[in-house]
Amino acid sequence: MVKDFILASSSPQRRMLLAQIGYEPKAICPADIDEKEKFCERPSAYVKRIAKAKAQKVAETNKGENILSCDTIVVIGRRLLHKATTDEEQYQVMKLLSGKAHKVLSAVCVISKEGKIAERLVSTRILMKRLSEEEIKAYVASHEWQGCSGYKIEGCMEGYVRRIIGSYSGIVGLPLYETKNLLNGIGVK
Repeated sequence: MVKDFILASSSPQRRMLLAQIGYEPKAICPADIDEKEKFCERPSAYVKRIAKAKAQKVAETNKGENILSCDTIVVIGRRLLHKATTDEEQYQVMKLLSGKAHKVLSAVCVISKEGKIAERLVSTRILMKRLSEEEIKAYVASHEWQGCSGYKIEGCMEGYVRRIIGSYSGIVGLPLYETKNLLNGIGVK
């Protein structure tokens, strides 16, 4: 069912997740913003800033509309794993994550028709098995990771995850519990 909000993302995963809870945005308006990290910026501050900037950018050209945005990143220690652009970059990402715990941070931001901003940050801990050289090469060759920060959990990667502590939908790209509550809070039911 179409709901009274604009999604500030072109992510098919986010639209699929929203559909799971019966929410279809009335419009899709991806935000074109600068996503560079600031010097010494903490990962949680970064992901919240980006989600908010996306919402604000779309709100500028859609006055009087409810806006939903989200940003999701993979973090190991204090290091953000940005989207790999080559097989070699993704290979290095997989080597880094192999056998280690890491976090996926998802920041959700809504801006109401009246301009009220509400935000939530969801942190999910993932324990990854130690990957063999063959497993890493197979994942890189699958190209499932393209367009994602770190990897795409849905697909063959899920077979390498020992444990998830937190929000599975947050790893995919939109923590549904927090998103539904934020939208309900601005009157989108």
